[in-house]
Amino acid sequence: MKILSIRENPKYKEVAIHYFQQRWKSVWPIIYEDCITHCIHARNDLPQWYLLEKEETIIGGAGLITNDFISRGDLYPWLSALFIDEKERGNAYGVVLMNKAKQDAKKFGYDYLYLCTQHIGYYEKYGFEYIGQGYHPWQEASRIYQIQLK
Repeated sequence: MKILSIRENPKYKEVAIHYFQQRWKSVWPIIYEDCITHCIHARNDLPQWYLLEKEETIIGGAGLITNDFISRGDLYPWLSALFIDEKERGNAYGVVLMNKAKQDAKKFGYDYLYLCTQHIGYYEKYGFEYIGQGYHPWQEASRIYQIQLK
């Protein structure tokens, strides 16, 4: 199992763009292309994008970003676009990416990591706590979670 930081491994940029565009088809494709392309030479620590590789196959990915299109702009950074391929689910591979995002967020000086989701029960297993609702520009609400980085 290997986590690939796109910033540290820019040769994976196109792979990452394609991976996220295919997994999150409801998101305008240019969003991932623009964000991932510009993370490589960003002036700040954020954004970060990660791919999870198992036996030379990409099986998952996630982002660590400043805003996940949610009304709570006072909260950041956000774990975003966490995805594990369906055939690989049930092996706790998602927590590998969560831990990388937590580790980097802490290294960058943040005390908390946030995420927004419709899922109930998954993130709580890994220490995230529900803190309230947030609202997206496309007129949907999402649950907001946080975890303290110790």
